[in-house]
Amino acid sequence: AHDLLAKDGQGSFCPFVELEFDGQRCRTTTKEKDLSPVWNESFYFNVSDPNKLSSLPLEAFVYNHNKANNAKTCLGKVRLTAPSFVNYSDAVVLHYPLEKQSIFSRAKGELGLKVFVTDDPSIKPSNPLPAMDPDVVPKSIPKEKNGKRHTFFHLPNAKQPQQQQQKVTPAPPQQQMNYGVHEMKSGPQASKVVNMFPGSSSQPFDYALKETSPFLGGGRIVGGRVIRGDRPTSTYDLVEQMRFLFVRVVKARDLPSKDATGSLDPYVEVKVGNYKGITKHYEKKQNPEWNQVFAFSRETVQSSVLEVVVKDKALVKDDSVGFVRIDLHEVPTRVPPDSPLAPEWYRLEDKKGEKKKGELMLAVWYGTQADEAFPDAWHSDAIAPGDSTSVSPTYIRSKVYHSPRLWYVRVNVIEAQDLVPADKSRFPDAYVKVQIGNQILKTKPVQTRNMNPIWNEEFMFVAAEPFEDHLTFTVEDHAGPNKDETIGRTVIALNSIDRRADDRFVRTRWYNLEKSLSDAMDSDRAKKDKFHSRLHVCVCLDGGYHVLDESTQYSSDLRPTAKQLWKSSIGVLELGILNADGLQPMKTRDGKGTSDTYCVAKYGHKWVRTRTIVNSLNPKYNEQYTWEVYDTATVLTVGVFDNSQIGGSDNTRDNKIGKVRIRISTLETGRVYTHCYPLLVLHPSGVKKLGELHLAIRFSSTSLVNMMSQYSRPLLPKMHYKRPLSVIQQDILRHQAVNIVAARLGRAEPPLRREVVEYMSDANAHLWSMRRSKANFLRLTSVFSGLFSAGKWFGEVCMWKNPITTVLVHILFAMLVCFPELILPTVFLYMFLIGVWNYRYRPRYPPHMNTSLSCADAVSPDELDEEFESFPASKSSDIVRMRYDRLRSVAGRIQTVVGDIATQGERLQALLSWRDPRATTIFVLLCLVAAIVLYVTPFQMIALLAGFYVMRHPRFRHKTPSAPINFFRRLPARTDSML
Repeated sequence: AHDLLAKDGQGSFCPFVELEFDGQRCRTTTKEKDLSPVWNESFYFNVSDPNKLSSLPLEAFVYNHNKANNAKTCLGKVRLTAPSFVNYSDAVVLHYPLEKQSIFSRAKGELGLKVFVTDDPSIKPSNPLPAMDPDVVPKSIPKEKNGKRHTFFHLPNAKQPQQQQQKVTPAPPQQQMNYGVHEMKSGPQASKVVNMFPGSSSQPFDYALKETSPFLGGGRIVGGRVIRGDRPTSTYDLVEQMRFLFVRVVKARDLPSKDATGSLDPYVEVKVGNYKGITKHYEKKQNPEWNQVFAFSRETVQSSVLEVVVKDKALVKDDSVGFVRIDLHEVPTRVPPDSPLAPEWYRLEDKKGEKKKGELMLAVWYGTQADEAFPDAWHSDAIAPGDSTSVSPTYIRSKVYHSPRLWYVRVNVIEAQDLVPADKSRFPDAYVKVQIGNQILKTKPVQTRNMNPIWNEEFMFVAAEPFEDHLTFTVEDHAGPNKDETIGRTVIALNSIDRRADDRFVRTRWYNLEKSLSDAMDSDRAKKDKFHSRLHVCVCLDGGYHVLDESTQYSSDLRPTAKQLWKSSIGVLELGILNADGLQPMKTRDGKGTSDTYCVAKYGHKWVRTRTIVNSLNPKYNEQYTWEVYDTATVLTVGVFDNSQIGGSDNTRDNKIGKVRIRISTLETGRVYTHCYPLLVLHPSGVKKLGELHLAIRFSSTSLVNMMSQYSRPLLPKMHYKRPLSVIQQDILRHQAVNIVAARLGRAEPPLRREVVEYMSDANAHLWSMRRSKANFLRLTSVFSGLFSAGKWFGEVCMWKNPITTVLVHILFAMLVCFPELILPTVFLYMFLIGVWNYRYRPRYPPHMNTSLSCADAVSPDELDEEFESFPASKSSDIVRMRYDRLRSVAGRIQTVVGDIATQGERLQALLSWRDPRATTIFVLLCLVAAIVLYVTPFQMIALLAGFYVMRHPRFRHKTPSAPINFFRRLPARTDSML
């Protein structure tokens, strides 16, 4: 505990803590006269009914023990509920402010607790608290090796924590991920071109957003509302339900062999019309098990018979072992939540239809994308008709990825002791190299008159769970130019580092330095050697930050790393990826241009990838996904890519086709948005439209109060404001975070490639671009265009361009001067009326890419070539020199503007600085006269005269500047002192 309230009148007291949970009560030891006591004691509570854990509070009471009368006084309490109960791996020490026990009591200070749920059967509950002396220590609690102890809850059943953890955090409806695929029904769809912002930059008609009215699973979408039809609603109400023929090949038995040796290398070929799928083969096995599922789109099935052929891979001619033929008119239909269809044994037949030896277990049914077998099934539209071997299922399946949980690692290198350099005749010029994986940072070299250098430098790194890399410290001696000698190393496992969720103090530690890396990894090495050089460091995992792994303008998640700090979700985001139209060919196959496309959607920690549609320029995905929303100031990103891992590609990088960004705060609650988004990509030759992506989006709110209260909370976690990171630090750490996420997702199956992660995360958005600089400048001028327009209008009023308007402004000005209490009400009423009036013209559509706003439609080829230039530059020296000169000219104009602004500010400072004694004398005397006049003259009179003077008729004006302006321009600035 910290900063407790003294109760004995001597500035201290004897505190202890009582814990209450589920009818059980435990007590800590009593600390004598300590306002910031440290207990490090752990207590284990049994959960009588895990189903009620979400409603059971943990209460901690801090008491003062008065030995004179053996009484206790409550100094405050802490009450924790279900969101604070997390797994052990997610638990960190949190300091909770003490609350009053009653209205008339006082409370002060904080209590540090570490609370988590575990199902470890070796842990026994603590003894309940009897009527005993407060000084008694619970004796059933063993200490850990490091002297700490942890506080946690014990669950009696090992299978219940996962269920209980789901109950701790209330889940919104449709939390389970939903996705599927189908071919959209051909038919006319009403569409219209929309403009997101009234008065925004216009762009070509072909690049505009188009609203559609498709018929989805929940009914036809008209104006964002669902018009129900006769079809029953389903979970996939943002996509059209698609019918599939599912064939599950389970296993075979007693297969006959045509080989004289009796061996058999069986595999199964499933054929429906021109489509066929093949299972893997086994060598020399007569009772193989495959358990593979094949899905054939019902709309493309051109046959009424399903033919399943068992073949022998060892045979070249007549490799068929037996056939199973099924009439598709007899196939049943299954709709979840019906139970899975039980497979049946089918006797094999020969080509003539006669029964043979051997049986094959199959299950055949009609279903939709809601079927459990759909995600892992082999799909018929993943290959061309008649070809079953050109595409590996690994690269075409849909997949849901979860990016790793990222932590900031704060490292403070303080000092070293008793360094032993290789050259003992000189003092070392020592520095420390800190490394985690590919992240390497170094301290400044320090040369002292002893062997105990002091650095006291702090570094930040990024690490991801599960922690695979170690934190390595290497002390090196800069012996000469290009000559660095290693003095010692130490290695720290990231799992052993303290975690914190706030800015509490983390104790420092001394680590022994070893000569080799293998010795540093050996934990028993310290016991063998008596003498060691030592390194003093402070290391912790900062869980109070949000690790930025994407551009701050397009962040999809703003929660801190520590789960205890997470708030409950405020809504659910549902995305239906329907289809893409008019895609440009990205490769050539069989003499024709084609594309093998898939979509990737990213929001929060969840990445989704649709299945790859092969050989189609108008692919139809119809997959639906769901995310929990914790903050509306976040962005959903959907990208389309061409799969280059399939034959016919010129390179191994997946080509980008375009992406769409949708900010959640721009969506109305409960409305379904169905639009075709143009897929725009900037190439060195200019902006190109590579197709359109048809999406259906719906944001549903689970708590209106929580959603509205979000607007009053900080955008980022508190640690970003208590201990802010510099802009340079954020850029470096963001780059490292993107690399870690790309490496982890690239190891999945199928892998999400690095170029996809970088494109979705805008990894190169910080690089220089003349086009983006122009676009940002135009955005800035657009922001101030209202002020410029108001100033221009006021100038026309002053020049009496419209005498009626000028007279009305005079009357309004006189009213506001005479009744100043009406100024603020008038301003707010005016803004209210403007907001109500603009409600009729509010944007009804999500934002989309705007080529005019991005200055992509009028950019020169050289500027585009510079934007796509690698970093560092690889062009010829003449081109680099030309671009450098151009950048110098732009920077020169910016430099002039900044200097002019500084000059005006320095002239204001010169009014009273006596740099120009005559000007300061004039200004001081004017201030004295103004003070006397304002004292004897009513303020309203001064304001009226000043206003009427500013708005005087042009007949009373002079073409030369006024006297105050002339006086101000004659004031000196510090430009005379510039070199």
